[in-house]
Amino acid sequence: MKRIFMLMGLGAVLCHTSCQSKKEEKEEQTKFLVTNPVNMDTSIVKDYVCQIRSIRHIELRAQERGYLQKIFVDEGQFVKEGQLLFQIMPRLYEAELEKAQAEANFAEIEYQNTKSLADSNIVAPNELAMAKAKFDKAKAELALTKVHLQFTEIRAPFDGIIDRFHVRQGSLVDEGDLLTALSDNSKMWVYYNVPETEYLDYQANAKRDNAMKVNLLMANNKLFDYPGIVETIEADFDNETGNIAFRATFPNPKGLLRHGETGNIKMVEPLKDALIIPQKATFEVLDKKYVYVVDKDNKVKLTPITIGAEMPDLYAISNGLTKDDKILLEGLRKVKDNDKIAFNYEKPEAVISQLKLPTE
Repeated sequence: MKRIFMLMGLGAVLCHTSCQSKKEEKEEQTKFLVTNPVNMDTSIVKDYVCQIRSIRHIELRAQERGYLQKIFVDEGQFVKEGQLLFQIMPRLYEAELEKAQAEANFAEIEYQNTKSLADSNIVAPNELAMAKAKFDKAKAELALTKVHLQFTEIRAPFDGIIDRFHVRQGSLVDEGDLLTALSDNSKMWVYYNVPETEYLDYQANAKRDNAMKVNLLMANNKLFDYPGIVETIEADFDNETGNIAFRATFPNPKGLLRHGETGNIKMVEPLKDALIIPQKATFEVLDKKYVYVVDKDNKVKLTPITIGAEMPDLYAISNGLTKDDKILLEGLRKVKDNDKIAFNYEKPEAVISQLKLPTE
């Protein structure tokens, strides 16, 4: 019996020693990584849905009534200023021009004859004035018929790309009927809406002699090759949305952008002396962001924070932390509020250097 008690005692001692060893090993293994927030200058990129418009986009309409006799171009074709695009059958207007020319010639002859008689005091000055008025009227009507004849030719008012046709050759068109549209895509105007708070920040940071550059993310998720410049802001806010429209101008030397496209404007906003922490140091509870702050007793304290701006892998903090606070960087799920921990400290610059950080 005594032997049995001795064996049991020995087993208890060994068990206690083993458990104590495992506990010490566990404590030695559970050291957490801690760092500080850091103040630094950086920038964020904000996205805005945009509409892309040609710098000039106009409708081409018939200015005279008649049959569309000829179409000289095709849809999507690049045309030069002054190039003939459409021809409305000119026969009626050519006949009217011939008639007006004949009437002008007759009126001129009458005027010259009356002038000769008036110079010889054979007719009264009033008759000369009447003849002169008839001649002037005939010339005006002749000029008007020439304009009508010219209107049977629709020419390009500027270099551009022809849109789809709304009529076909042989169609009877009335004055004002839409034929097609013409787009000047040498430069593009890109419109996007900015909230009031961001507009105020933009105006506060805007430099008078340095226009803000923006980039365009196209619908295929690729950046357009050329940056644009914010050239104008609309006069009024939209009362329903609280937004105001910005307009950026983009060069389009390769003609890639077309009127009516969509995309996203990427606008860089500088952040001066922002308080930066890694995103992985935060967690969310009921739509609020928290971090664990390590106090002077090495206890973790659940601390709410306010996110001022978001960057890849990083947050700029507007409230809740100071640069002297120590925050838990890893193992957030392994602790709870008021737990005492052992930790290793790593400088924030070393932590952030392993993450993405946009610079100005």
